Amino acid sequence: RIIIMAVFKPFRAIRPSANHVKAVASRPYDVLNSNEARQEAEGNDLSFLHVVKPEIDLPVDTDPYSDAVYDKGKVNFQDLMSRGILNQDPDSSFYIYRLTMDGRSQTGLVGCCFFEEYFDGIIKKHELTRPVKENDRVRHVECLNANAEPVFFSYRGKSSINEFVRHKTTETPEYNFIADDRIKHELWPISNTEDTKFITDAFKEVPYLYVADGHHRTAAAARIGKKRKEENPIHTGKEEYNYFLTVLFPDDELKIFDYNRLVKDLNGLSSPDFLTKLEDSFIVSQYGEGDPQPTMIREFSLYLEGKWYRLLAKDGCWDENDPVGDLDVTILSEKVLSPLLNIVDLRKDNRIDFVGGIRGLSELKRRVDSGEMVAAFALYPVTMEQLLTIADAGEIMPPKTTWFEPKLRSGLFVHDLE
Repeated sequence: RIIIMAVFKPFRAIRPSANHVKAVASRPYDVLNSNEARQEAEGNDLSFLHVVKPEIDLPVDTDPYSDAVYDKGKVNFQDLMSRGILNQDPDSSFYIYRLTMDGRSQTGLVGCCFFEEYFDGIIKKHELTRPVKENDRVRHVECLNANAEPVFFSYRGKSSINEFVRHKTTETPEYNFIADDRIKHELWPISNTEDTKFITDAFKEVPYLYVADGHHRTAAAARIGKKRKEENPIHTGKEEYNYFLTVLFPDDELKIFDYNRLVKDLNGLSSPDFLTKLEDSFIVSQYGEGDPQPTMIREFSLYLEGKWYRLLAKDGCWDENDPVGDLDVTILSEKVLSPLLNIVDLRKDNRIDFVGGIRGLSELKRRVDSGEMVAAFALYPVTMEQLLTIADAGEIMPPKTTWFEPKLRSGLFVHDLE
């Protein structure tokens, strides 16, 4: 019998009408830098980037963490509301949200999770957060008094929920558009009382939720809930600030892409010496004409001086009894980055950079060939099962281990904390 249960509740979303949704919907705040966001929103005053990256409407040299930026985001959000571009639904609802990319679909349920569950361990994480980014999201949410962007959660799938979602998505979606990046987005509001009760009850039998993408937003939401609870002498636990915006996806529908590494130098080693030292831990061979993309765990690809090399980890390079020690990113850190290149702190060392696998190996090759970087390492992706196992063990993955695609679009639904 499961005693622990996940709280998942419907809410009155603030969202665009179907005829405005494509113009409003934007990529999330953390996948674009300010210049990229400025270019993407150019000529589109409805883009939600004006809310989640509001520095694009201020002078180029504006500090992105200044009060002016958060205030501008609030002004832009209120402007979309006052113009009727965004409106709040009259009834508390869940929403079914399906994304389709390259023929593969993932379908999640949009609702609100309870902040206390982050502290209680029901919402499980697998990454550490950086204070500067966490503080940024706290200030953004506090200024808007709303969760502008959802967090991307997963759970171990349940057949009853899958069947409910499958049945509902046979109906015509309210939103159905293909974004500029060719990803299709569909949304079905679920406001019928019987249906919302089914979803709420079904998640009472889901013991844990897992942060897939959005650790900073989750941590920020938990901090805001805790702060408002402490500041409210008549706190009941029912207030809207106790909840934050999430999309929950069954684990078997998600795909993790590789997260690759680039290094600026070889720590004083010549390329031949570096390759020789790699042979202590890897079987090293040069690729011929084939695709250098790693095809299995323990296999790495190295791009160095215009050539691709295959690195196959030798037995003893990993710890099968440790879910983190068993990861390829750990092997790379412990056998290459730290001992050979003296790159120890992946969060702070500016000699290393990270590239999501969605950009392909050509991006790694381009940055090395340009002279910006000296070498690139391509990895095989982590699996969802590895992620869940690590989170269940209370362990933390190394930085920049998972890259999820497709990303949730922002601006499709907002949660008002009042």
